[in-house]
Amino acid sequence: MEARPKHPRPGRAARRLAWATAVLVCATACGTPADGAPAASRPPTPPPGTPATAQASEPPQDELPAPGAKLPADPGRLATALKETTAALNEAIDAWTKGGPASGAPPADVELLALHQQRIYRHAARHPKLATRTFARLPAALAAQARDNTAAIRELLALARPIEPDAVFRTQRARPAAELLGFFKKAERRFGVEWEVLAAVMFAESKFGRVKSQSWAGAQGPMQFMPATWKAYGMGGDVRDPRDAVMGAANYLRASGAPRDYRRALHAYNPSQAYVDAILLHSRQIRRDPRAFYAYYNWQVFVLTTEGERRLTGP
Repeated sequence: MEARPKHPRPGRAARRLAWATAVLVCATACGTPADGAPAASRPPTPPPGTPATAQASEPPQDELPAPGAKLPADPGRLATALKETTAALNEAIDAWTKGGPASGAPPADVELLALHQQRIYRHAARHPKLATRTFARLPAALAAQARDNTAAIRELLALARPIEPDAVFRTQRARPAAELLGFFKKAERRFGVEWEVLAAVMFAESKFGRVKSQSWAGAQGPMQFMPATWKAYGMGGDVRDPRDAVMGAANYLRASGAPRDYRRALHAYNPSQAYVDAILLHSRQIRRDPRAFYAYYNWQVFVLTTEGERRLTGP
């Protein structure tokens, strides 16, 4: 979610990494690390008698990237960081989702690795020349993924509406990933709208419900509906309830042309070509590899202020 103009419609086995660059970035104008969060702290020592296997379920946090770890400026080192981060994140997601959809809160390794990956992509989106040189050093499949993610972020950043640094911006915890996945798939069965598209819309609109504030234009809930549109397509539900909001979005997208014409339907949802392109890029990533859903689920809320970028959620 970016603070941006809203549409008038509805809108661990993780690989042990040597994080030599895990130091805090320069402070922003607000006097906090660049993404607005403190560094990760070491987890508490397990009580006596804890089985060794339980203690080893996640790598020590000092072997994971700190929330504000400095990003490499050199294309070769940045490519290595992205490659190692993505490989470790995929491994951590596989461990988290072993045996079925992920339940409970995400493990620390998934959260930290996903945040680091998100920050790399956001940095690349703001520095196109660096991104081009970095992605040229990646394996073909990861390079394609990187280009899609960076392009989608760049499209959404172009729609961003900076807010004042002292503006009140409310956030909350996201509902469990498995619960949201169930809502998306139930809506797909009822309305024929692909669950990956619905997930990408909620991801772009509210980072899976983490954004609690309504938009400056008055759009509400995890799928960001304007009141009049919700009255027409919300089927009597609660606009702030994730299940009802997903059903309402699927209903609206179906009425607007999905699944036959997703571009037309998404443009009705938010009349911006940049928005349409971003949703289709993100949904394509989820379709290619379902682990992308869990990675996106752990990407955090950033806002653009008139004094710079801030991160509002996450470790």
